[in-house]
Amino acid sequence: MEFNLDMDRDRRCGYPEVIYSEGKSVATLKSIFEKQVEHKIEVFATRMDQEKADQLLPHFPTARYNPVGRTFRIPNGLAHEKTCKVAVVSAGTSDMPVAEEAKETAEWAGAEVVFVQDVGVAGPHRFREALPLLEGAAVIIVVAGMEGALPSVVGGFVSCPVIAVPTSVGYGASFGGLAALLGMLNSCASNVTVVNIDAGFKAGYVAGLIAKNAKERQP
Repeated sequence: MEFNLDMDRDRRCGYPEVIYSEGKSVATLKSIFEKQVEHKIEVFATRMDQEKADQLLPHFPTARYNPVGRTFRIPNGLAHEKTCKVAVVSAGTSDMPVAEEAKETAEWAGAEVVFVQDVGVAGPHRFREALPLLEGAAVIIVVAGMEGALPSVVGGFVSCPVIAVPTSVGYGASFGGLAALLGMLNSCASNVTVVNIDAGFKAGYVAGLIAKNAKERQP
C-alpha cells in the first residue's frame, strides 16, 4: 500500500490535499486518513461509495459522510472562521448528487454556503423567488443538466462570478452531459465560466478559493 501525501499543499495552494476515493481500497483510505489526522489536516474525500464509508466510519468517530454527494469529511477540531458567502443553485432534484458534492466541498473550504434547490428553467418563477437568497454571494455555483440553460439565466441577474456545472442528467440527445456542457460554454452571460461534466468538487473548490480571497481583501 504505497502513497505519497502532499503535506505542504495547504501552505502552497490554500487547501490541503483532497482524496479521490474511487479505485482506492478501504485499507489504503484508512491509512491516508490516519496520516492526515495525525498532522491535524481536515480530511476531505470525494466519490466515496456507501460500502467504503460504512467500513471507515467506525474508525473515525467524528467523520461525516454525505451519501448523496458521496463525500467523507473528518474535521480537525480546530476553530475556523467562515469566509465569504457561496451560493449553490441546482436546476432539478436529479442534479442533487453533483450539487451536494459542490456544497460539501465549499463548506470544507470554509465558505458560508447557501443551498437553493430545484429552480430550473422549466419553472422560472421559482428562481426569481429565490433571488434574495443569492444577495451578497462572492460566487454562485449553478448545477444543471438537460440543455444547461440555468447558468445563463442566473448570470443575467447577478454581479458576481457564476461557475456552471453541467451534469450527465438528460435524455439521449443530451449525450451524457455534453449538450449541457456546450450550452454553458456558449453562454452569452459574460460572468459565466464552466467546469467539467459532473465536476461538483472542482466548482466547490474554485468557489472556496474565490470566497477565501474575497474575505482576505475585506478591511
